[in-house]
Amino acid sequence: MKILLWVVLTPIVLLVLAVGIYFLKVIIGGLIEGWREGSDYDPEAEEAEQEAQRRAEQSAALGLLPPERQHTKLALPDAPAVTVAIAAARAGDWKPVAALFDETAAARDWELRTRHIERLADVAAEEDAWLTAWETARPDDPGAALLRARSSVFLGWKVRGSQRAKHTSREQFEGFHRTLGRTRHEHARAAELAVPGDPSPYVGEIWTAIGLGYPHEEMHRIWKEITVRAPHHYEAHFSALQYWCGKWCGSEELAKAFTVKAATEAPPGSLMKIFPLIAHFEHDESDSTDVDRTPEMYAAVDAALADAAAADPDHPRLPEVRHLLGYFLNLQGRWAASAEQFRLVDGYVGALPWRYRGDPAGEFCRVRDESVSRAAEEAAGREDV
Repeated sequence: MKILLWVVLTPIVLLVLAVGIYFLKVIIGGLIEGWREGSDYDPEAEEAEQEAQRRAEQSAALGLLPPERQHTKLALPDAPAVTVAIAAARAGDWKPVAALFDETAAARDWELRTRHIERLADVAAEEDAWLTAWETARPDDPGAALLRARSSVFLGWKVRGSQRAKHTSREQFEGFHRTLGRTRHEHARAAELAVPGDPSPYVGEIWTAIGLGYPHEEMHRIWKEITVRAPHHYEAHFSALQYWCGKWCGSEELAKAFTVKAATEAPPGSLMKIFPLIAHFEHDESDSTDVDRTPEMYAAVDAALADAAAADPDHPRLPEVRHLLGYFLNLQGRWAASAEQFRLVDGYVGALPWRYRGDPAGEFCRVRDESVSRAAEEAAGREDV
């Protein structure tokens, strides 16, 4: 009898257990889904995050660096002599800096000279006792005069800050204009002492012109002084383009006209053909890549690519051009070419477009990883055909 009862009840018990387990799963699943909804769970965002992680791992496997190992202040590593000069200046010794500037003057390497000015002027804007000692020891030194003028410009912009005008205090503006005001005299003195043919004092003055809002006639005067000495100077063109942009003293039309003229008149390898792309970038307010995929934009990118290929591999501004090329090639879906440009500059992201972003290293790596991943997918697709 007991056996018969067990045979009858067992299926019923098992059925009840199965139904209980089912409802328990439904309840738990509902609780989990409710928790996810309550915490703004987004399956698409999670999928995108997983894809970004996969791409980052793919780049890492190729030896490319993660965001935390990207240098966000420089577009390329400093030469050993520059590293030594910066360290010496911070320790109060001006002699290695003077030797560095003497060398570029003797070589008439104006591109390298203005890059050195940028690097050392930033140091002097923080602490200038070493520069004062240099001026005392060599009162009419062209390099010291250049650094004094440019470091005052740097100091003025540091006083102002990087916020938009509405977020900048009256005291900041007053200090900014007061500091930039004295650079007029400092740039004039640097020009008087300059090595023959050196455009550097006038290149530096462009940032005074931007900050103080020089009229266009004054900018034309400065530009004539530059081009008679170095008609295809990269930093001069970059700085002048900023002046002609709509956000400062010009307009989109003036900026684009300036860059088209520079690109048209320049010889191959001068890197001037990147400037129409920079003008486009500075004024592009769209949220679509359609504006970057027009026939004109493809032609502009191709021209800049050829220009970079013809340039001196040691040109101090070539890495900045490569960053922009990688960015625009990515927007145009030219993955392999984009990935190659990014590979050549990996590790140093202090360049456009990343320095306009809140997280330069993170944004660089995101775009780089997309190009690397999609280039690999394209290559795999070709092998399967």
